[in-house]
Amino acid sequence: MFLEFFIWGAWFVTMGTYLTKTLSATGTQNAGAYATQALGAIIAPFIIGLIADKYFSAQKILGVLHLMGAALLWYETTVPSFDGFYPGILAYMVIYMPTLALVNSVSFKQMQNPSKEFPWIRVFGTLGWIVAGVIIGWLGWEQSGTLVLTFKMAAIASVALGLLSFTLPDTPPVKKGQKTSLGDIIGLDSIGLLKNKSYLVFFLASVAICIPLAFYYNFTNPFLNEVGVKRAAGIQTLGQVSEFAFMVAMPFFFVRLGVKKMLAMGMLAWALRYVFFAYGNAEHNYWMLIAGIVIHGVCYDFFFVTGQIYTDNLAGDRFKSAAQGFITLATYGVGMLIGFYLSGPIVDHWQTSATTHNWQTIWLIPGSIAAAVLLLFLIFFRDNNQLQTKPGLDIEEPSAQTEI
Repeated sequence: MFLEFFIWGAWFVTMGTYLTKTLSATGTQNAGAYATQALGAIIAPFIIGLIADKYFSAQKILGVLHLMGAALLWYETTVPSFDGFYPGILAYMVIYMPTLALVNSVSFKQMQNPSKEFPWIRVFGTLGWIVAGVIIGWLGWEQSGTLVLTFKMAAIASVALGLLSFTLPDTPPVKKGQKTSLGDIIGLDSIGLLKNKSYLVFFLASVAICIPLAFYYNFTNPFLNEVGVKRAAGIQTLGQVSEFAFMVAMPFFFVRLGVKKMLAMGMLAWALRYVFFAYGNAEHNYWMLIAGIVIHGVCYDFFFVTGQIYTDNLAGDRFKSAAQGFITLATYGVGMLIGFYLSGPIVDHWQTSATTHNWQTIWLIPGSIAAAVLLLFLIFFRDNNQLQTKPGLDIEEPSAQTEI
C-alpha cells in the first residue's frame, strides 16, 4: 500500500510544473495530461470486470501491471516534447488506475474484519504519498529543474512493487466462470437509486464538484512554484496530513452534524480553498496558501467519504458494490474529465506572459463553481435524516439499521 501511493504521488503532484518548465506545455496540454487519470478511471472497471475478476489472481495482475508501468514511466523521461509524452502517460494511467482496486482486493482477501483492519493498512498509502512529496521538496527538484527524476523514482518503486506483488498471498478471481454484463462492470444495477430525489441531487452535486476539484490537481503545484513557494511539493503533503486527521475525526462530526451538513461543509471548503489561493501569496499572505492546502481534509473527507457512506447506506446489501462503482465512475471519471478539459483553456486564457498568470482570476472561477454547486445543493437536497453513528464507530461500516 505504501508503494502503491508512493508511485502515484512521486510524479503526479509535480507533473504540471514538469510539463510547463521542461516540455514547454500549454495549460490545455497540461490539463490533457491530467485528464488521463479520468480516462484511466473510466477504463479501469472493464479491466477489473473482464480480466481480474474472472481469469487471473489479483496479485499476479498487480505485478504485471506495475512492471509494465515502470517501463512506461522510464520511457517518459526520454521524450523531449509533449506530443511524445502524452501517449505514454495515457497508456500508463490506463495501466495504473486498475491497480488501485487490485491492491484493495489483495488486502481485503487477507482480512477477517476489513472495516476494522483496512483503515490501518490504507493509511500507509497516505504515508507513501507524503514521503514522495517530502523527498521531492527536500532534494529541491522543482527549483533545480530536475523533475524528470520524479518519473525515474516512481519507475524504480514500480519495479519494486511489481516484484513484491508476486510474493503476496494468492487472491484468486472471484467471478471465475460467471458471465459479466456491461451493467455489472459499471454498476448500472444501482441506477435505481437516482429515483430517490435526494440521492439524485447528491449524485449531480458529486459530478459537478469534481469540476473545480480538477483545477486543484492540475495547477496547484505550477501555481505555488510560480508565486515563489519553496519546496512546494513538500508543502502540499500537508493536505494528506490533514486528510488523515479529519478521517480519524469523522465519527465525531457524523454524530453531531449529520449527512447534509457534512456534505455542505465539504463543498464550502472547496470554495474557501480557491479564495485562499486567489488572495494568497508567498510574502504577506503566505498563511492563505497554507490554509488552502491544509483545508484538503475537509474538502475530501467531508464530501467524498461522507458521500461514499451515504451511498453505502442507501444502496443496501444487494447493490453496495455496484453503487460505489457507479458513483466512482461518475465522479472520478466523468466529472473529473470535464474539469480537466475545462481548466486548461481557462489557465491559458489568463496567462499574462510566458511565465506568469493572473492566478487570482483563475482560482476564483473554480471557487465560483463550487459556491454555485453548494447553493443548489442546499436548496434542493431535502433529505435531513442523519446516519446513526456513535463516536468511535468505524465509519466504513455504518449500521445496517440506518435509514436514509
